Parts: sequence; C-alpha cells; structure tokens
Amino acid sequence: MSRDRLKKSIRIVIPLAFWLGVWQLAALWVDLELLLPAPLTVWDSLRALAVTQTFWLSALFTLLRVALGLLGGSLLGVLLAFLTHFSNWASLLLAPAIRVVRATPVVSFILLVYLWVARANIPGVIAGLMVLPVMWGSVSGGLSAVDGQLLELARAYRFSPWKTLRLIYLPSLRPHFTAGFLTAFGLAWKSGVAAEVLCPPRLAIGARIQQARLALETADLFAWTLVILALSLALEALLRRALKRWGAGV
Repeated sequence: MSRDRLKKSIRIVIPLAFWLGVWQLAALWVDLELLLPAPLTVWDSLRALAVTQTFWLSALFTLLRVALGLLGGSLLGVLLAFLTHFSNWASLLLAPAIRVVRATPVVSFILLVYLWVARANIPGVIAGLMVLPVMWGSVSGGLSAVDGQLLELARAYRFSPWKTLRLIYLPSLRPHFTAGFLTAFGLAWKSGVAAEVLCPPRLAIGARIQQARLALETADLFAWTLVILALSLALEALLRRALKRWGAGV
C-alpha cells in the first residue's frame, strides 16, 4: 500500500472508530435499546434486513424515484435558466415563481403535492421541485458570467447559435452546472426520502423507516438510516468522479 493510500485510510478509519466508540458508550449509558441500540445490534438488524427481497426492492425504487426527480428537475431548471436569461418577459414572469419554490419548506410541498399526485410519484415530484431552483440559480449565474468579449467575437465571425452554444456557453457553464448538480443531488436525495416517509409508497426506504418507527423497531430504524447514509455517500462519490472526468474533457 502506498503512503498516500495509507494516510487516506487512516483519515477514514480513525474518525469512524471514534464515533462508533462514542455511539457504543452512549448506548451503554442509556441502557435502553428502544431509545438507542448499540452498533452491533444495528449491524445485526441490517444483516437481517439485507437478506430480504423487500430490502433490495425498496432501495431500488427509492433510487429510481430520486434519479427521475433529479434528472427531470435539472433539465427543467437548465431550460428555464436559458429562457429567463435570454427573455426579459420570461424573467419577469418566471423568476419570482422559481424563487418562491426555493423559499418554500419541503414539508409544505409534500403535503400540497399529496392532494394532486399519486402516492408513488410524490417523492420524484418533490425531488424535482427541490432541484429545479438550484439548477436554475447555478446555470443562470453561469450564463451571466460568460465572457462578453467571446460573444462579440462569435458575432463578428457570424457563429451560428448552435456553434456559439457549443464553443462558448457550454465550456463556461460547465463548472456552474457541476457545482449546482452536486448540490441538487443532496437535496433530491433528502427531500425524496422525506416525501417517502410522509407519503409512503409500497416499496420505498422511507416507507420502511415509517414502518420501523410505528412498530418501535429502533434498531431497524437505525439500520435503514445507515442504508440512506451509505447510498448517499457512495452515489455522491461516483457522481463527483463522473463530473470531474466530464469537466476534464475525458
């Protein structure tokens, strides 16, 4: 193992061991598994859940809902950013509405959407709503930051709109899009699972969390929370790597 990898492993293992120790001591001090199960109890619960079909289907459907919401909200946010940037009327009419969406608490949207949308579709819709203003703000900022001299050069050489977009706008927008998309992913994941908890579909991580809460299965509640955390960290790492390669033009 190289020295850099060793240092990286130490930076991961030591904090993990420290917080597991804190958790274990807190569980011993509370001495009531209903309130705070020990790490080994949660691990046993996680292993028991992982051998069931419901576990994998719930994780899969949650991932699909969040992914659809993330992609749909991102696409709509990018399109609205271009529309409000190049049209004063669109900016006048749409920008205030997007800011209202950004300022409204996610719980309010969940309860409102519950009146209009099928329960299974609520998490994806909520994730998309939370993503939209983030992507709109990031891409709008990138459009405003495009070098005016490059645009003048494009006009002087009579670039087509597509060529201007490909050679000038897209390279300038890349870092803004990347930063916005990573932020949007975190919001989509948390808001999507929150929607599943409040409006539980049949197969969903949020539904399993709600079920564990109602049954007072605290170890299962902790186990599903660890699943959410592990999936979030793993997907974010993969997303960062993919966006880094894309940003580098690989």
